Amino acid sequence: MTDRYQQFASSTVGSLMVRRLGLPDPVPLRRYEPGQPLLTGPALLGGAPGGRLSDAVAEVLGKADAEVVTDAAGDTRFGALVFDATGITSPEQLVRLHEFFNPVLRRVRSSGRVLVLGTPPEKITAAAEKIAQRALEGFTRSLGKEMRRGATVQLVYVEKGAEASMESTLRFLLSARSAYVSGQVVRISAAGEALAPEDWTRPLAGKVAVVTGASRGIGASIATVLARDGATVVCLDVPAAGDRLSTVANRVGGSTLQLDVTADDAADRLIEFTGGRYGGLDILVHNAGITRDRKLANMDRGRWDSVLAVNLASQLRINETLLSRKGLNSGGRIIGVSSMAGIAGNAGQTNYGTSKAGVIGMVQALAPRMARRGGTVNAVAPGFIETDMTAAMPLFLREAGRRMNAMTQGGLPVDVAETIAWYANPASVGVNGNVVRVCGQSLLGA
Repeated sequence: MTDRYQQFASSTVGSLMVRRLGLPDPVPLRRYEPGQPLLTGPALLGGAPGGRLSDAVAEVLGKADAEVVTDAAGDTRFGALVFDATGITSPEQLVRLHEFFNPVLRRVRSSGRVLVLGTPPEKITAAAEKIAQRALEGFTRSLGKEMRRGATVQLVYVEKGAEASMESTLRFLLSARSAYVSGQVVRISAAGEALAPEDWTRPLAGKVAVVTGASRGIGASIATVLARDGATVVCLDVPAAGDRLSTVANRVGGSTLQLDVTADDAADRLIEFTGGRYGGLDILVHNAGITRDRKLANMDRGRWDSVLAVNLASQLRINETLLSRKGLNSGGRIIGVSSMAGIAGNAGQTNYGTSKAGVIGMVQALAPRMARRGGTVNAVAPGFIETDMTAAMPLFLREAGRRMNAMTQGGLPVDVAETIAWYANPASVGVNGNVVRVCGQSLLGA
């Protein structure tokens, strides 16, 4: 749906009024297009003394043909600011953040990127260092809400030994693929060997992916992006959505599987289909979901049961069958779609919020098991995304959803899809157990 306020704010008259009245200024975001450079300008790379990641970051940026500078002198406008904070071992040393960022923040380009790299606090034994590294989260989340013109801020905790596993995450967070992701904390573990794809524009070549709820909206966009990145996509949805499902599958060059994910034999049929036609399954995206909204005092049992069955119970049952029957290939990816409702809650959505918080619990519970298999499980938590569902919301609620984030606009289905494609990348083996919000850094929730 068209954001008419954004169109007005981008006009000559509207831009003037926005500046004079201090109104929200939702600038158009830079989103990924094949062939575009990683950054719109050079990356300024700095760090605290004793840091361990700067060299690895410079190597990744070099491979991606990005210009790297370490001197902020002059008036250069930067496409990214990257700071290695792993050398900060006490609260007193946190001043290094101010020393690096304060002089150059106004020189970040539109849709620029700010990235802070640290060590996971839970992996640190020294109290002072643990405290200092945990403090980075407050810094990045706050700075993200200060940035303007579509710039984003992220914190990436890199476990010792995972230095060689950063590339897929750096490429995602620094690129236009992460347009609507900001204020997030990502953890990279040292589990497994990250193998770079032969072609970073098609990192999923040779992989088979299943996307549930693929007939429209976010699901259709996920199927499109995974296919763009080289995957063979099985588009799955209920039989009633068969015509729309076929349209999506034809567009992405994939196949269809008409299936109710709540059926007792859903997992068995999924395994038989992917095994028989493709020899196995590499990526499973649990996107199918429904809403049956009512305040709890007015909610009948059927509304509660149906939402929990589709949004959570079906995923757990399918995952368990896939893993016990080895229906997911070695190094496989399981990706759930949670929601900001599962983090911050929504009035009238106790059933939906419960199910989406359960998806986060699924990720946390399953991550160690997936790591032992050389695979990963992660989730995205979308905020306000422009879909048919949000278009049907009352005007006031729709506008509030659009403006109540650091980017003062709604996201697009492709923003969710790009995040899922990053999780699915074979080089993202160290990204396991993460829940990343695709919400423009919502002003609500953690």
